[in-house]
Amino acid sequence: MSIRIHPIKAFNDNYIWTLINEGNKQAIVIDPGQAEPVITYLEDNELELTSIWTTHHHYDHVGGVAELQEAYPMTHLVAHGEHTVDEDQTIKDGSTVSAWGCAAQVWDVSGHTASHMAYILDIDGQKHCFCGDTLFSAGCGRVFTGTIEQLHDSFERLNRLPAETLLYPAHEYTASNLRFGLTIEPANEVMQQTLAQAEAQTAQGVPTLPVTLAHERAVNVFLRTQEPTVIAGVKSQVAIDDDKPLTVFAALRELKDNF
Repeated sequence: MSIRIHPIKAFNDNYIWTLINEGNKQAIVIDPGQAEPVITYLEDNELELTSIWTTHHHYDHVGGVAELQEAYPMTHLVAHGEHTVDEDQTIKDGSTVSAWGCAAQVWDVSGHTASHMAYILDIDGQKHCFCGDTLFSAGCGRVFTGTIEQLHDSFERLNRLPAETLLYPAHEYTASNLRFGLTIEPANEVMQQTLAQAEAQTAQGVPTLPVTLAHERAVNVFLRTQEPTVIAGVKSQVAIDDDKPLTVFAALRELKDNF
């Protein structure tokens, strides 16, 4: 089956990931914070919106849902019961969602918010993870209504996916996150090279996403909490009680909050 994945840009740095079935010209959108760019893209490409999936309740992820439901009344809305939308299918950890016969597993990856969901879609053996604001390339989401413990657990869970899994965060934060990461691991050459590439892509308006989990393991300090270089980098900036991954992770998040 030919499913293409396209980012529709919204606000300043949001991506509304769009699954497109080239065979029947149908589309699924994930986290439509704005309706207008989605409608424009669908009309320009003669696509029919059949489903909306949401990861969490923040306005920049669900703000366009009601307008899209009005414009496309047959749309099937998939959401958690706490996502503040009028969903047709209520999901939770362990739910399954279908995209034209391809199965997407729903994972609870809370931390940024409570009830934050991710969709792990398998297309011909390749996994695609739509992770909302939990994991960004080279970074992680700020903690709002979730907890740092939940966020750390979510990272550990995502890190158990196959290395070749493609990750689709909902924001273009890559360059900023890499600049922070280099304050922790200034000698990380992969991070240095990735930052130069990300800055060039961002300047041209080219998305830095998706990225593989293998790539993130090399450049994302929040996935590297057991690396001696990361532990040393944290300790150079803040005192921590121990070297446990959660302790290092929490210290990194606090440092990033003030970066």
